[in-house]
Amino acid sequence: MSRVTVLGLFCADLITRTTRLPVWGETLHGRGFRLMAGGKGSNQAVAAAQQDAAVTFISRLGDDAFAPIARTLYQSVGIDMSHVGTDAELNTGTATILVDDDRGDNAIVIDPGACAHLTTGHVSAAESAIAASAVFVCQLELPLAVSEHGIRLAQRHGVPVILNPAPACALPAAIYSAIDYLTPNESEAAELVGHPVETDAQVARAAATLRQWGTRNVLITLGERGVYIDSDAFQGMIPAINAGPVVDTIGAGDAFNGALAAALAEGRDLPAAARRACATAGLSVTRAGAAAALPDRAAVDAQLAGAAE
Repeated sequence: MSRVTVLGLFCADLITRTTRLPVWGETLHGRGFRLMAGGKGSNQAVAAAQQDAAVTFISRLGDDAFAPIARTLYQSVGIDMSHVGTDAELNTGTATILVDDDRGDNAIVIDPGACAHLTTGHVSAAESAIAASAVFVCQLELPLAVSEHGIRLAQRHGVPVILNPAPACALPAAIYSAIDYLTPNESEAAELVGHPVETDAQVARAAATLRQWGTRNVLITLGERGVYIDSDAFQGMIPAINAGPVVDTIGAGDAFNGALAAALAEGRDLPAAARRACATAGLSVTRAGAAAALPDRAAVDAQLAGAAE
């Protein structure tokens, strides 16, 4: 099995649907509640495991009622939890999500809990796992210094790095040359480069800028359009794969990144890996939720076979 190590956040998603978003001091009746596993790093680790990668996840949980949600999920998909620590003094990360049923808008409050206290020392403790991996993956939900430390460890051992720069923030200029695959969506790319990323020309310009800053491969995800790639070997669009009616788009980017990591880890070239990632994301949006919506390898294989006919 190809090995992938993911550094990132787990949070329990507490999702309540309403007729509209409340104002301060107002109480509304809900239209339904779900408790689900979330967090970009966690979702990406599960997505890679669902594509048959051997995944190690580096994260922190509290000692509370939400922690077993994560551990049960990871056990069910075979994720190595050796570096998923427990902090008895802090809560597990949570995301309180209000969804406006009529408008489709949402409001989210994230408390990273124990993950806010994940340190470079915790990451260093997983150095052997990182070194043994074919791909290392991280995002920007953890403190930047922690993610950067993981990137540098991977770089030291010659392990290709995928950085999903979400949520977007200013990055140190020196970090770009340590990133092998940078995977922003349009809004994240705009935040990084400082100009709108809406038209095809703006997308291409943003990708070219990020490569000029040192990133070897840039993949700007464009939702239902697909993904634009700028690399030495390939430049252009890999179209999205329509797998059916959209139920929700929660976690679609995580599905893409996790599947991309798994495909690259098993030796696929970038366009082929991106196609698998698009198929995985396309399937995920036909199902409700984030981790619960992530398809397995057989489903992705079938979707790609059907798209080729």
